[in-house]
Amino acid sequence: MLQILSTKQLSTRFIHTGARILNKKEMAVRQASLGGVDVDLETKTNVEKLKRGIAEFYDESSGIWEDIWGDHMHHGFYDPNSTVSLSDHRAAQVRMIEEALKFASVPEDPMKKPKSIVDVGCGIGGSSQYLARKYGTECTGITLSPVQAERARALAAAQGLENKVSFEVADALNQPFPDGKFDLVWSMESGEHMPEKAKFVNELARVAAPGARIIIVTWCHRNLSSSEQSLNPDEKKLLDKICDAYYLPTWCSTDDYVKLLQPLSLQDIKAADWSEYVAPFWPAVIRSALTWKGITSLILSGWKTIKGAMVMPLMMKGYKKGLIKFAIITCRKPE
Repeated sequence: MLQILSTKQLSTRFIHTGARILNKKEMAVRQASLGGVDVDLETKTNVEKLKRGIAEFYDESSGIWEDIWGDHMHHGFYDPNSTVSLSDHRAAQVRMIEEALKFASVPEDPMKKPKSIVDVGCGIGGSSQYLARKYGTECTGITLSPVQAERARALAAAQGLENKVSFEVADALNQPFPDGKFDLVWSMESGEHMPEKAKFVNELARVAAPGARIIIVTWCHRNLSSSEQSLNPDEKKLLDKICDAYYLPTWCSTDDYVKLLQPLSLQDIKAADWSEYVAPFWPAVIRSALTWKGITSLILSGWKTIKGAMVMPLMMKGYKKGLIKFAIITCRKPE
């Protein structure tokens, strides 16, 4: 069983497990963000700068992704060691959604299925549309990218889902929803962008209705052993390069997520490492980027997208070294 740490212990643990060693200023910021105290103006400015970078990155890159990969902006779920084509990749992205729902034990019973869903970090609405169709219910997606929100609305309208799904430009750390609104809280590969992981999971729990499932699928770094205080310097250096290209704040581990959820009185908290099931994904993304269509699209899309493409081999390296983990963490809010 995982040890439950105090807020002070947890904040200290986070400081040592991030992508790099924090200086005194950053250490104070991290402790403040995890401990719930006010942060200073400089910190708020840095967070806002990160959010702008995330929005601009996806404003710029979402079109090329959709053109090559479709409307699901996330990993696929594969049979380990499988050989797959592009059509298989798109099917695997849908399989990822289904496997996540299954892992979280989301009810299939029509009487118990979700009646309202929020998609936190919705991209161009792939998951939102799929979940709305699957459950015949309403889904609200939020993203920092105005371009993504506008495109998601257009895609939903083209599918005849404009009365079922809606999209807003909103901050996952300060969601514009009342407490207890949603029966399913869905976050597919957005947690890695969150600068304050404690605030992130608190917001997910806040907007969850009694009995709601919360699903977080995200990139993490490996769990530390009991004898380790931090990642090693080479690991931190590799993650730093990825952070710079993809507008990511400090990474955390799957264990860290679980420890952040434990004090929130949530039930059935569980986690798994799905890294082996996503192994074919990044090699396929790199191959698609090296086609004539991929290269010309990258050049036209802009520097942020090009920079992101340049570090894709580092994502593969991180997975192969066991440093980067593709994690799922789920829980349920008490009735």
